[in-house]
Amino acid sequence: MTEQFVRVECYSGYKAEGGRYALCLRRRASRLRKWEDRWYSPGATYFRVLAESGDRYVLRRDDAQDAWSLTAYRAAGKRVDTKINQSV
Repeated sequence: MTEQFVRVECYSGYKAEGGRYALCLRRRASRLRKWEDRWYSPGATYFRVLAESGDRYVLRRDDAQDAWSLTAYRAAGKRVDTKINQSV
């Protein structure tokens, strides 16, 4: 999947991440219900978010450019198998 730049709409608040509420992708806005996780890497911050539709997104925020991009997507109702297959 090639990196797609997205717009994250928010209101001003005490903390920028706390006020974000919508993800705009391909001229369509998805309201965000929950910020599930956040982790850091050199020069970027990643967020896993849950939309009101039930879809999940992993967003990357480039710290230097203040630019957002979509790095992963999972549609609502899709199950992810987290078991590790082990050969014996």
